[in-house]
Amino acid sequence: MRAGTISNRVRLLRFQHGEMTQAELGKRIGVTRQTVAAIEAGKYSPSLEAAFRIAAVFHVPLDEVFQWQAEPGD
Repeated sequence: MRAGTISNRVRLLRFQHGEMTQAELGKRIGVTRQTVAAIEAGKYSPSLEAAFRIAAVFHVPLDEVFQWQAEPGD
């Protein structure tokens, strides 16, 4: 398996969508506010289903929310 990091634009998208709170996003995708905070901070990778739900809330493709970058040399 290739090593890499996942980054996201969840916080930016929340603010571009009426300054949606973490709690509101969490409620809409079925997770807690703390989980949304962990996702935004890059401390937790959401399930594929949760990732698609987040993208659906913001009406954008998944790759506009989450990006993966391979480690150099991989």
